[in-house]
Amino acid sequence: MTVTRRARVMFYVQHLLGVGHQARAAALTRAMQSRGLKVGYVSGGFNEIAHDLGGAELIQLPPARTADATFTTLLDGAGRPTDAAWEDRRRRALLDAFDAIAPDVVLIESFPFGRRRFRFELLPLLDAARGHAAIAASVRDILVERDDPQRTRWIVETLNHYFDAVIVHGDPDIATLGDSFAGAAAIAGLIRYSGYVANGPPLRRTARGDEVVVSAGGGAVGGPLLRTALAARPLTRRPDAPWRLFTGPNLPNAERIALVAAPGVTIETFHADFNDILSAAAVSISQAGYNTVMDLLMTRTRAVLVPFAAAGETEQSRRAKILAERGYFQVVPEANLSPESLAAAIERAHQAPPPDPAAIDFNGAAQSAKIIAELAAGR
Repeated sequence: MTVTRRARVMFYVQHLLGVGHQARAAALTRAMQSRGLKVGYVSGGFNEIAHDLGGAELIQLPPARTADATFTTLLDGAGRPTDAAWEDRRRRALLDAFDAIAPDVVLIESFPFGRRRFRFELLPLLDAARGHAAIAASVRDILVERDDPQRTRWIVETLNHYFDAVIVHGDPDIATLGDSFAGAAAIAGLIRYSGYVANGPPLRRTARGDEVVVSAGGGAVGGPLLRTALAARPLTRRPDAPWRLFTGPNLPNAERIALVAAPGVTIETFHADFNDILSAAAVSISQAGYNTVMDLLMTRTRAVLVPFAAAGETEQSRRAKILAERGYFQVVPEANLSPESLAAAIERAHQAPPPDPAAIDFNGAAQSAKIIAELAAGR
């Protein structure tokens, strides 16, 4: 009897600051596993939250994170700046993982649009994979915009030299890659839109409570939002309404200690059933990261978005602007954030209709798995 070998995928994921990349990558991994692909999930970050990988093998590289939102300094597992010896260990570990998986498809999250700091290991991986496996990039709907023609040229050349596909996890009716990447026309033949990667189907609920939910994603840069939200609560129309704050696992401990919960305010780190909590909330207050926005749309939750915009970050601001223009959410730019501006936006959110995401394509996980399976079959 002939046994058909499952096509193998090597999925490289390197998150540096938040936890959104991991959550989206985990959803993609589950979808690939469900489609019959055998995934080796190669993680280069810290695994603060145990994500469901659908039975995929987790291969942990020596972990790294960024020291701050500027992304200029990498720290190793002991909190020390990385050096050439650490890079050599990482490179060897990554190439060993490639040899062990022997993939039909190499899927790389963000690179070469992002994670350029990891060229020391990713270019050797691409050289090893070229001609032996299909190569695809996994990127979110909107990229951080850079006015750097030389950088754009390098990204285009790298994609056209190594890659077989660029899978954009978004809906082109909402935003196209060209909206945030100047070189999109030069890689048009590689681009495949998957739709948005959402955490399950839309939740339907007939009644909501009066709880306000404040969340900071991974929490690494969420301190100012959490503090301002607490200061805004007494200025809202229901200062006695229950509020629940989620700090995320990466909020610095000093900032966590400084948060003082008034009566009626609950402070938690993380909740596995976050979407269930959102679906019962009156209003959500959060940043505008990819996964957070997907959760808000899936649960049809009225929300105020305060997009992260430090250190030249443009991705969240563009996403928030697009969705606000469509009437989905209220937005307070980070530069304008104050207790008064946030309280006013909360009132607008209370009065606005809930977002209706019916026209948005949320089939991104399954469609991405289909694209990867087609690339594997093409091998």
